[in-house]
Amino acid sequence: MKNKYYITTAIAYTSGKPHIGNTYEIVLADAIARYHRLLGEDVYFQTGTDEHGIKIQEKAEAKGISPQAFVDDVATEIQRIWDLMNTSYDRFVRTTNPKHEEVVQKIFKKLYDQGDIYKGEYEGMYCTPCESFFTESQLVDGKCPDCGREVKQAKEEAYFFRLSKYQKRLEEYIESHPHFIEPEARKNEMINNFLKPGLQDLCVSRTTFTWGVPVSFDTKHVVYVWIDALTNYITFLGYDPDGSGEQFNKYWPCDLHLIGKDILRFHTLYWPILLMALDLPLPKQIFGHPWLLMSSDKMSKSKGNVLYADELVDLFGVDAVRYYLLHEIPFASDGNITIDLVIERTNADLANVLGNLVQRTISMASKYFDKTIHKREEFEEIDTPFLEKIGNLNEKVNKKMECLAVSDAITEIFDVLRASNKYIDETTPWILAKDEEKRDRLESVLYHLLESIRVCAVFLEPFLPETSKEILRQLNTEDKSFGYGAVSVYQLNEPQVLFARIDKEKLSKDM
Repeated sequence: MKNKYYITTAIAYTSGKPHIGNTYEIVLADAIARYHRLLGEDVYFQTGTDEHGIKIQEKAEAKGISPQAFVDDVATEIQRIWDLMNTSYDRFVRTTNPKHEEVVQKIFKKLYDQGDIYKGEYEGMYCTPCESFFTESQLVDGKCPDCGREVKQAKEEAYFFRLSKYQKRLEEYIESHPHFIEPEARKNEMINNFLKPGLQDLCVSRTTFTWGVPVSFDTKHVVYVWIDALTNYITFLGYDPDGSGEQFNKYWPCDLHLIGKDILRFHTLYWPILLMALDLPLPKQIFGHPWLLMSSDKMSKSKGNVLYADELVDLFGVDAVRYYLLHEIPFASDGNITIDLVIERTNADLANVLGNLVQRTISMASKYFDKTIHKREEFEEIDTPFLEKIGNLNEKVNKKMECLAVSDAITEIFDVLRASNKYIDETTPWILAKDEEKRDRLESVLYHLLESIRVCAVFLEPFLPETSKEILRQLNTEDKSFGYGAVSVYQLNEPQVLFARIDKEKLSKDM
């Protein structure tokens, strides 16, 4: 039996086209999912769209179309971007799916029947973009603590979910599962800012708009986002209060919810308590990833400082954009993106280190051995540290990926690629080629290099899938062994440029 691994992204809100900061999450999740497939695990990777709420209703009315038509257009665009970035999700879900809506109604009714949901009245400061009520004390400078926009006084009849009933149980769970919320700083933020002050019961229905799942027993109410959107992680797996399906029983609990740090509260407080009320196991880990900033400022369409994935792909290609997102965004702190920074990384790492190594090595093998390199059991002292680096790569990458330090995992691979370039300079194959007596040594050096490239290409597959595939094509091998020495003979294809250096000035003129 293969180990199972279930990973999700947050579902993207269908208010408009996702910018590169939104796209970062799906690429990061894809890299993690692909890595677990590389390990031979049975991976299920789910993403999708969150499609209800007053904001959608208002945007649809402004365009003169139905909310369903509006979300159909936006969901199609989001899926197009996810596909453009070569993400390998197993299912793209949409919360307007009729089966999802039916199960949401059942969940709401179950919680109501067991006394975890009750009817009351809500009054407070309401943020329309976030669709959230806040108390005066939660506001920051009189504005929404999540998005910084204006709030307004609002009052409405609503159903409430008894968060307070489960608070102590959640506190105990977090304390006994130290890796449940990562990174550590985010966990501390949730505990100190929300749990310790005490959880207030959560408003889980609305009467002020109609674009949502109707409460089955009180249809002037629609089920609010917390129960509608958050339950996507189980409803689309086949969870049903009346009896769940085989896929749910196989994959739940989720191994990783990958989400933006701005929605951590919903996923680490509301969602676990909802699962407790349903008597379901909690996800194994919830990771709040950092933001992607534009010139050190939070991306905002209103500020006009937004980059889109398709624009960047047109300029640099999919794998160059993936590389920047995955390597340049720190593990636990916000990262930065500009066109100039992407150019610098593409030239320095992808063209100079990776592309140059592959082209040099295959070109030398073609020139000196007519593209055929045999494995030779011949080693010199200079080979030992280099081959040890190749041999240790599996353990090093695995260690980084276990704690979701994706950027650091890529750094480990590029350390071996840099060592390979250094090994060329130290062994000087072009000088060895002048001495017929050193022909065996020359072939041995080139074999070591080809194996280094192959092993690195295998480990690059989760991060740069098309580049990895192209390197293995040029090497003319399908061997994906993690260790050195797997291929007995290389019969190489023609070397091709993987990443051309980008001329910044020329690119500026073309933009």
